[in-house]
Amino acid sequence: MTTVADVMTRGVRSMSPQDTVLLAAQAMDELNVGVIPVCEGDKLVGMVTDRDIVVRGVAQEGDTKSMRLADVMSTNVRCATEDEDVDEVLDEMARSQIRRMPVVDREDHLVGIITLGDIAAKSDNEEMDVAQSLGEISEPASPDRSSQSKASGSAGGGSSSGKPRKQPH
Repeated sequence: MTTVADVMTRGVRSMSPQDTVLLAAQAMDELNVGVIPVCEGDKLVGMVTDRDIVVRGVAQEGDTKSMRLADVMSTNVRCATEDEDVDEVLDEMARSQIRRMPVVDREDHLVGIITLGDIAAKSDNEEMDVAQSLGEISEPASPDRSSQSKASGSAGGGSSSGKPRKQPH
């Protein structure tokens, strides 16, 4: 049995809920990652993704220089523990359609992160079907059409008249 501890990444950079969205975006760029765990001390309280920043911050016309991670982060975070079987975690990732999970100890202290990449690169279990899980995780979700934004429009990316739009010079 391969456990989460066998394949996870340790020493993960985390940020505080009081840190700014701009600082998180800069850290993501520097680290070449799309997610940052958010902790109070070493206790996990949320996760912020590049998508959270765009959808909950920029798209809502928020000031990313002053907006705090607490304003955009996800707080209902699915977590793994070091002693869990990787197959079970992979199944949970597929069911929840997520590509990465923070790894916590029994007191919710962040100890690392596990990603599909970690599982694919570090696992020696040939029975694990990472490709199948990725397919399940990547199934398209229905768009949330509960509220409209300034960007609302017809699907397809073309103009509504069927004629090509003029590009600005």
